[in-house]
Amino acid sequence: MKLTLRVWRQKNADADGTMSTYEVDGISEDMSFLEMLDTLNEELILKGEDPVAFDHDCREGICGACSLVINGDAHGPERTTTCQLHMRSFKDGDTIDVEPWRASAFPVIKDLVVDRSAFDRIIQAGGYITAPTGAAPEAHATPVPKPDADFAFEHAECIGCGACVAACPNGAAMLFTSAKINHLNVLPQGAPERETRVLDMVEQMDEEGFGGCTLTGECATACPKGIPLMSITSMNKEWLRATRRVGRR
Repeated sequence: MKLTLRVWRQKNADADGTMSTYEVDGISEDMSFLEMLDTLNEELILKGEDPVAFDHDCREGICGACSLVINGDAHGPERTTTCQLHMRSFKDGDTIDVEPWRASAFPVIKDLVVDRSAFDRIIQAGGYITAPTGAAPEAHATPVPKPDADFAFEHAECIGCGACVAACPNGAAMLFTSAKINHLNVLPQGAPERETRVLDMVEQMDEEGFGGCTLTGECATACPKGIPLMSITSMNKEWLRATRRVGRR
């Protein structure tokens, strides 16, 4: 395959960025999207040019590091992570636009790399339990109803990639925050911090400068792990419950 790539290039956080055009040839349809970018970078290095900076780690769709807007879609045309997107999703001769996540809370560091530490600070605000764990408990020591366990596991699948923020027209982080709150609040181990968790994490989310949610649903559509839109509704119920019990707004 021969492709034309229009890639966002930005030297650093303070510099102005621009789209640069590159031609790549000999691309196999079995390559992942990141392997295609590796091919581009090898060619740039051989020419003595600066390679394109982009985030990646496991390349198995688990870590959430890969974060690219491809032809206007977070993670590209398939509902998967960028590292699991294969070039068979494109055609020979295609022009592909590659950009970083676009959100004020995710400032660009260089090229396609953005700073997602805002997510880390939301987690630090309450995405944990304080119950001492010690050695692994006996499996049936704390019974959990199956619907609750299924609900928790569904939300625990969130890998924190940020596609929900990138896809949202408002740059909201409600789907990410709700997933991190719901998967703990429904379990008995998360009960001691149930109220403070949702209040503190939502407050931190607002402080980070994410946009407001208007339930357009683009976040759930783009989520590679299928976190449902109803997760936000569940979080809102938790927040209302907490404000009544704790008296904080």
